[in-house]
Formats: sequence, C-alpha cells, structure tokens
Amino acid sequence: MFRGMRAKVQAERLMANFAILVLSDTRSTGEKEDKCLPAIEGFLKGKGDDVVKTGICADEFGLIQKTLKEWVDAGDADVILTSGGTGVSPRDVTPEATRPLLDREIPGIPEAMRAESLKKTIHAVISRGLAGLIGDTLVINLPGSPKAAVENLEAVHKAIDHIVKKAKGDKSDCGENGGST
Repeated sequence: MFRGMRAKVQAERLMANFAILVLSDTRSTGEKEDKCLPAIEGFLKGKGDDVVKTGICADEFGLIQKTLKEWVDAGDADVILTSGGTGVSPRDVTPEATRPLLDREIPGIPEAMRAESLKKTIHAVISRGLAGLIGDTLVINLPGSPKAAVENLEAVHKAIDHIVKKAKGDKSDCGENGGST
C-alpha cells in the first residue's frame, strides 16, 4: 500500500529542472576556487532534482542580466538559482540586475530564506536576495557562501515544484496540493 502511495506522489511531482549561476569576480577568473556550485548541485541532486545548466560569471550588472535572459530564453531550466552578489559590498549587484527582468516578484521566498537564516546568524539581515518569475521561469537569488546558499535553498525547496507548476498554468486548486494561494 505504501509503495503505491509513494509512486503516486512521485508521479505527481514535477521534478523541476534547475540551472545554477554563481556570481563572483574572483571565482569567474579562477582566482578563487568556487565551492557554491558543487554545494548547491549536491543538495539538488540529493533531493532527486536535475541540474541542466551551470555557470560562473563576474559581478557585472550587464553580464548578469545578459546571462539570465539567455538562460530563460533557452528554456532548459524551470528554475534559475543565482549564488552571490546579494550582500552590501560595492560590487554586489545581483538584486539590482535581477529585479528589472522579473515579471512578478515572489517576496515570500526571500522572506522565508532570511527568517530561517536569522536562526543561525544575525548576518542574514544583510541578504538582499530576490525571487520571482521571468515568464514562467522561477529565479531565486541565493547568498554567495556555500553553506548559506544551501541553507537558504533548503528553507524553500519544498515550495519550488508547486511554484513551477502554477507558473506553467496548473489550474488545480492549491488546497489540493497543500498550498495556500
């Protein structure tokens, strides 16, 4: 009986495709080893999710926007996770580059991530990450620390499939799927 129920739950799960974009001047030049990409990818694969694209680029407003647009237009990923550039350093411009591209912001995602992070460190108040939809692609800005990126993603991971389904036009009642929207 439990095996049949589990199969039904798995069949109903969307299993979103993920792309991961690390934003860092030093990591993009190879000056510093990137540990965010393997940490985030490891977390996702551990949850059974597919990572279809990865990349690293410098903290450049135009380059971030260009890459996000290209990845959304390619249509390979349901979710694009960025890591880095969400703090208050002069070159941290990820939220500023992301916001103009969003068709709709989803403030509950970064609110939940920051709330969970605050349980671990007061430095969570610095995070300025955003989340929202570009078309039907979900974009989430994660912090640039591997540990913080995974902790933030873990805080919202269970909601991602539901968000992606709704963004792609699923008309089922949210109450049936455990949602509240």
